[in-house]
Amino acid sequence: MSGSYDDSVGVEVSSDSFWEVGNYKRTVKRIDDGHRLCNDLMNCIHERARIEKVYAQQLTEWAKRWKQLVEKGPQYGTVERAWCAFMSEAEKVSELHLEVKGSLMNEDFEKIKNWQKEAFHKQMMGGFKETKEAEDGFRKAQKPWAKKLKEVEAAKKAYHAACKEEKLAISRETNSKADPALNPEQLKKLQDKVERSKQDVLKTKEKYEKSLKELDNATPQYMENMEQVFEQCQQFEEKRLRFFREVLLEVQKHLDMSNVASYKNIYRELEQNIKAADAVEDLRWFRANQGPGMSMNWPQFEEWSADLNRTLSRREKKKASDGVTLTGINQTGDQVSQPNKHSSVSSYEKNQSYPTEWSDEESNNPFSSTDANGDTNPFDEDTPPAMEVRVRALYDYEGQEQDELSFKAGDELTKMENEDEQGWCKGRLDNGQVGLYPANYVEPIQ
Repeated sequence: MSGSYDDSVGVEVSSDSFWEVGNYKRTVKRIDDGHRLCNDLMNCIHERARIEKVYAQQLTEWAKRWKQLVEKGPQYGTVERAWCAFMSEAEKVSELHLEVKGSLMNEDFEKIKNWQKEAFHKQMMGGFKETKEAEDGFRKAQKPWAKKLKEVEAAKKAYHAACKEEKLAISRETNSKADPALNPEQLKKLQDKVERSKQDVLKTKEKYEKSLKELDNATPQYMENMEQVFEQCQQFEEKRLRFFREVLLEVQKHLDMSNVASYKNIYRELEQNIKAADAVEDLRWFRANQGPGMSMNWPQFEEWSADLNRTLSRREKKKASDGVTLTGINQTGDQVSQPNKHSSVSSYEKNQSYPTEWSDEESNNPFSSTDANGDTNPFDEDTPPAMEVRVRALYDYEGQEQDELSFKAGDELTKMENEDEQGWCKGRLDNGQVGLYPANYVEPIQ
């Protein structure tokens, strides 16, 4: 992690200390790291906001799906409302999580983005202005001391080389004394070499000690200048750390819904709805609307009337049953009134048609339009004879019930019976299916 510049080439870094040449770069790098950490924090918040959004969508979809299932299911009464209260809770909580998502992105994310833009200034040549200022400050503070350190290293190297040379010269002189082949002149040269080596040791040692003393004298100023630049970096980093703490607290407030009044109200209301479920009330309602408590038109003797000859069309019955109130013998007294999706049939049977009173419109009815032999009813004087006519659909129609036809605009079919008083005709598709359709949806084929 250490580094050096031109004036300190060759200087060996002996430790990982900040004071070593080039080791200030870790402090400089922290400024670049601060910019990257802003990006990391924004990405972190953005991902959490996306999670909040997805969770809100899942809650909404879950609530919609199960609300439909419960409403169409066999559950009824106050327990049904208690069950559906969970779906209402999910919808409301979903809205709160969308608000959390909005707060994270519109407030916290934008706050970091703006602070980063104000704190870090990009240069045209790359990097940040703050990084370059710190780099230049440390370089300027360290350059004089690094130069002297380089001199010390060179003096030390020269001194150690002189000591080595002295030791080698002494060794040669000692060995030559035991060699009778050497003449006095050669021995004199070796002795002179030893003397010069000792003098070189003294000179290099003196220079080494002098340069080291100069380095020691320069060290306090060096430390002061480095401390000053370092303190500026510390102040810059302190601003970032304090800002991050502030933002994280804001994020915490936005995520913590335990102190949100509306959040508490959601579960208070949910608890009330669940506790409001009353098994006795639901059983009483079911008895009155689905059980023995229902009204009944018991069969009674009726005089014959010409009006009995006219059997109600299917549509007339449906219209009558929508608004009629049945009267008759009441088995249990008061009817229990309770808002309910079921009316008098299960939600699983909503699409099935149930008559509200007994009808004599059956195959064995002596007053029906045809007798057992298929002859015309002698009392049905107003019924026109059946005549099949080819017609063409003017509009698309989707059958709403099992006995209705479905067709597209332009399809051809056969009208089997004339329009009744409710505007419905009986017809047959080319595939043989027979059913009812709105008379004003077709026109005769010319």
